[in-house]
Amino acid sequence: MTRARNVLGKPLEVCCKSPLTGFYRDGCCNTGPGDFGLHIVCAQVTKEFLEFTLTRGNDLITPMPLYNFPGLKPGDKWCLCVSRWLEALEAGVAPPVVLHATHEKTLEFVPLEVLQEHSLD
Repeated sequence: MTRARNVLGKPLEVCCKSPLTGFYRDGCCNTGPGDFGLHIVCAQVTKEFLEFTLTRGNDLITPMPLYNFPGLKPGDKWCLCVSRWLEALEAGVAPPVVLHATHEKTLEFVPLEVLQEHSLD
């Protein structure tokens, strides 16, 4: 099995272990056949983004102990669906991206230059 790569062509790094993120809850923005939402963008969430995604029906703020989800607060890193990040970009509230932890598949949807403009790295 080959190791996933990031948007810079290097091995995909950990996005966040606390809270534990990723479609597979391995801390990385890995993807695979079951990941229909493509949780591949590692971002540092902001208050504006959390409020925006809540208006879109995705509450990332409220803890859900049943799913071992503590709820996110501004400053937390999380693997976002690429489509939601693009929606936030269009709305002017895209959270900053961690390039080293963002999966290379993101480049099928977002040019590297755009990611670099919104990068924490």
